[in-house]
Amino acid sequence: MEAMAEHSRETGVTGESGADKIQERLQRRHQARAEDAERKKEAQASQSVAEEKSGYFSSTFNAERASIEDLLSSCSGADRAVVTQTLEEATVKTLQLQKFLNDSMLFLTQYELRRAQDSLKKLFTSSADIREEALPKKKFAFRARSKATDKVSAPPVTDTPTVTDSTKVDVAPAESVQCCFSNMDNVCVIKTAEEIHKQDVLLTHLTNCKVRLFGSPSTLHMTHIDNCEILCGPVSSSVFVDHCRNSTLAIPCQQLRTHNTTDTQVYLHITSRAIVEDCRGVGFAPFTCSYPTLDEDFIVSGLDRHRNNWSQVDDFNWLAAGTPSPNWAVIPEADRKTNWEL
Repeated sequence: MEAMAEHSRETGVTGESGADKIQERLQRRHQARAEDAERKKEAQASQSVAEEKSGYFSSTFNAERASIEDLLSSCSGADRAVVTQTLEEATVKTLQLQKFLNDSMLFLTQYELRRAQDSLKKLFTSSADIREEALPKKKFAFRARSKATDKVSAPPVTDTPTVTDSTKVDVAPAESVQCCFSNMDNVCVIKTAEEIHKQDVLLTHLTNCKVRLFGSPSTLHMTHIDNCEILCGPVSSSVFVDHCRNSTLAIPCQQLRTHNTTDTQVYLHITSRAIVEDCRGVGFAPFTCSYPTLDEDFIVSGLDRHRNNWSQVDDFNWLAAGTPSPNWAVIPEADRKTNWEL
């Protein structure tokens, strides 16, 4: 009997107490296995969702890309008016495709992302080549006709006439763009809050232009901008910049995507983080511009006036941790623009 008691003490099992401990260990082991199986199940479900999203993205992106390529191909041999309308439609569709890519980046692999970006670059390049060959730039001269533009005085430049609704390009197939300016050289563009309220605005192929967009548009697309000064009121969602050089931009927005941009200053108010890719010589500083209805436009946009991440910039071409990207920099205070002609 004494030997049996001693054996029980050594094994730690004494009657009902030992059985309870064994049962407890078995329950813990069973629970751990069940939790592990649940984690694996969730991981498989998550992977299935990601694969489903990736498949949807690929099919949608490729179909839209093929549609744009067909549009560009139809420009061959067409007259000037047809080429102009077709290129505008192709440009808007390409910008929409770029937005679709940006919105899908979270679940795409690096390989899928790079392929899609390369496809977009080819579309932009093809469009630019066709435009340069078929539509050489012309200088525009317009007189103010719209009463709305009279609410904001144009800058005192004798050779830069004001652009009004007569220059608005209507692209029927691209319903999301309600306000478009393209193929302009040495022009002053002014729009008021009533004209761009909650609209999607497109600026494309502008050279030596001064643009003033007073109000709160929904989105702003800028592509092929050369030596321009663009001031826009608070954009409620995203701003997309592509092929911009030697320009100055002043924009409050929620998101900023900048591609293929060189030697450009950006005066920014942003509530998320700015993204640059394939850029060089881009400078950032806080948005300090002002105009009479700016406070009201911030309220309309829904942007947080007190939250500005203007210096938080992600460079997709620079992955060296702990080393600043050489492609963008903060503009020194002494070099920042302080005088904005309205």
